[in-house]
Amino acid sequence: MAQAALKIKLPPAPTWDLDSIFPGGSKSTQFEKFRLDVHKKLATANKQLKSLPTKISKQSVSKYVKFIELLQELWDDIELIGSFSNCLSSQDVKDTKADAIYSEALQYASEWQKLRAQLESLSLKISDKQWQMIAEHPELKITKFYLNELRDIAKSKMPIELESLTLDLAVNGYHAWNQLYDKMAAELIVDFEEDGKTTKLSLGQLHTKMGSPNRELRKQAFEKMTGAWKSREVLAGMALNYMGGFRLSVYKNRGWKSPLYEPLVMARMKQKTLDTMWAVIEKNINRLKPYIDAKKKLLGIDKFRWYDEFAPCANAERLFTFDEAGDFVVNNLKDFSPDLAKFCRMALDKRWIEAEDRPGKRGGGYCTGMGPRRQSRIFMTYAGTYENLLTLAHELGHAYHSWVLNDKPVFAQIYPMNLAETASIFTENFVTNAALAQARDKDEKMMLLDQKLQGAYVLFCDIYSRYLFDNAFYAERAKGIVGNERLNELMIESQKRAFGGLLDESGYHPLFWASKLHFFVTDAPFYNFPYTFGYLFATGVYQQAKKEGRAFADKYKALLSDTGSMTAEQVAKKHLGVDLTKEGFWQEAVNNALADIPLYVKLAESK
Repeated sequence: MAQAALKIKLPPAPTWDLDSIFPGGSKSTQFEKFRLDVHKKLATANKQLKSLPTKISKQSVSKYVKFIELLQELWDDIELIGSFSNCLSSQDVKDTKADAIYSEALQYASEWQKLRAQLESLSLKISDKQWQMIAEHPELKITKFYLNELRDIAKSKMPIELESLTLDLAVNGYHAWNQLYDKMAAELIVDFEEDGKTTKLSLGQLHTKMGSPNRELRKQAFEKMTGAWKSREVLAGMALNYMGGFRLSVYKNRGWKSPLYEPLVMARMKQKTLDTMWAVIEKNINRLKPYIDAKKKLLGIDKFRWYDEFAPCANAERLFTFDEAGDFVVNNLKDFSPDLAKFCRMALDKRWIEAEDRPGKRGGGYCTGMGPRRQSRIFMTYAGTYENLLTLAHELGHAYHSWVLNDKPVFAQIYPMNLAETASIFTENFVTNAALAQARDKDEKMMLLDQKLQGAYVLFCDIYSRYLFDNAFYAERAKGIVGNERLNELMIESQKRAFGGLLDESGYHPLFWASKLHFFVTDAPFYNFPYTFGYLFATGVYQQAKKEGRAFADKYKALLSDTGSMTAEQVAKKHLGVDLTKEGFWQEAVNNALADIPLYVKLAESK
């Protein structure tokens, strides 16, 4: 995108409506009462738990039904406390009251997890036949998958006393490191020079500069970001080591041999599926080389570095106001699914989205549920670029996924992260291809193709480097503390393998382990491979939608509806008729993801 376009003054993007959830933010009296009620419900649940029998009859099964229903209600409520307080601290990093409430939510979550752990323990004392009387009870039958999964997982855990102690210790230890990292990242501010002026930028604002057509600005943004993290490198290294050490200690006591055991259980997928996916990707990474070579030619550079990855390569002087972006998403979804388009319009009109570009916000973007309110909220920083438009489409896809599941019991709404990426990337695909079809000229088409291929580049190379780093880090952390110098080395080694020579030797990012918050998320170990899985799985779903058109809309909705009640392999088999442990599906998805490279190269050669 041309530098001239970036100077266009756009109207401010909207802020979200949080007052309809609880008026008054972190000082809300309604929010305070809600939290007190949750505290009371937890006490009630503990009393109910003590009355649960270990022998089930037609009469006593109702006690389990009542307890499990309360457990679901509590999880919904706790999600609302955590999500709402996180929204408050995201929109204002100085809202220390919101930070304190988020810590309170973690405590409630720990109490809830202890209740769940005790239910797990009880489930092992009940015969298979009697447990099925609970799982197949008419009021719980829709949650049967979750309940049986709960019992299966219980077989691989420590005795209940140790599991409860672990959950207690995690609140003020394990999860506290995550909170410390988030706070540290949110407060990092840099001085940035542009057009003869020096302004203070948050890391979120700095990230948008990485998409500038001006290489010096991109380089400055990268160096400022790296410098900011260099000043916190020691603290980040401590946090990563202690979080990793906590996980490994728990795994050891549970008898879990691999650090991948937990993330795979959480993803509801097989190791063979994951290994097959990465094997296919690694065999195809070199197919990205013509795209990168064309990009280097267009940028007039001979060395492709980290800060060149998101550089625009076409003189497409187009920015979108937020309203234009929202209209674009809605209008290009309605031919496929009026229901999806209608939902997106509702989310936009009801101000479920925080998008204003201003200091004092956290970086990044996310979509979060609001528990019993059956709503979502989307957080992002909107600067008018096509990348921002894609982020909007992505997060609206997440919100729609949750909306589809709204009428189901809570335990049938909980879907794994790898399947969570299905709806978001599926929506992105629709919007990207619609934009390509409507491109006004060659430059705009090149810009859109570049955005599309960047997605493949990031999800095949960048995400793979994170996965490789996590594997290497946990292997070394099992032997002791991993020093910062070694962390940098592991990061570079992972990038060298994952990028397959696409990045110049001088272009790696050794401090990526410190700057990427995904390495520090305590409730999602290996917070990387689900993105690539979701990208390729969504690509497969999208290809099916292209073949069937609007007739696939209801099938798509049914697929999303099953994500809380099946394994990843089962969803793929039922709705797409494919076996995820075989290379065929993944190779076809990779082929589709890279299909636009020849056209991009051809357009680049004609410049």
